[in-house]
Amino acid sequence: MTVLRESSGSFNAAAKDAAVDVLTDQSCTVEVSDLYAIKFKATATAEDITGDVKNADHFRYAEETKLAWEEGKLCADITEEQRKLTQADLIIFQFPMYWFTVPAIMKGWIDRVLTLGYAYTPEKRYSQGLFKDKKAMLSFTTGSQESMFSADGINGDMNVTLWPLQNGILHYCGFQVLAPQIFWAPSHVPSEARSTMLTSWRTRLHGVLEEKPLSFTPSDCFDGEKGFQLKPEVHEKHAAKEYGLTVGIHLGKALPPNNQMKAEDGGASVFIV
Repeated sequence: MTVLRESSGSFNAAAKDAAVDVLTDQSCTVEVSDLYAIKFKATATAEDITGDVKNADHFRYAEETKLAWEEGKLCADITEEQRKLTQADLIIFQFPMYWFTVPAIMKGWIDRVLTLGYAYTPEKRYSQGLFKDKKAMLSFTTGSQESMFSADGINGDMNVTLWPLQNGILHYCGFQVLAPQIFWAPSHVPSEARSTMLTSWRTRLHGVLEEKPLSFTPSDCFDGEKGFQLKPEVHEKHAAKEYGLTVGIHLGKALPPNNQMKAEDGGASVFIV
């Protein structure tokens, strides 16, 4: 579990503690990365590589860290986080939503830990990704109430907000993405409501490892020889349907309801970031 907490007394810390307690009680091995506590470096730089880089004059982070990963030359903090990730069956990202996304230090974790070669390649991504046997989920607090993140709310549809994170990062690396756990504006509700939120979270955690993931369009629905556009037969199959395939691949149709927030019907190791 990778955690970003404001303080030990914050709601995010309480959500993290609940996850650790419940999952440990289920005989899961739980590791926690508290990014503030370990002073995790948020910037992706040449310092992430030990020794000389291949091309210092034209430094390209993705290519250089791929080589460093292959040669065992990534710096110690990245190597340690990749070790935890490799061993995990489920990764939970616990954080307060800042500016409609993850805080900078967690984005730094994503940039630095999910390196080319280790987390993805041009051939192994999305439904064919390197982490296709792992599950991942976002668990986060908002500063705004739920109604503000609705389709007619001032912040816009939360499903749209989540698409870059859940499709562009988690699904891109192949993760089976579980529905997010969203704690709506806990700082603006009574303590009893916050307690209810945590109770619901604990209840969900008892069955989280058996949950079905969110739905994404399989990679083989796209034609790699034609710019990875949706294949004509897939278009034809969905031509008469009311909704698009997903939030991002909507085919000019209405967005499928709750596509990024609810999964369709139908002795682990856990890592909390």
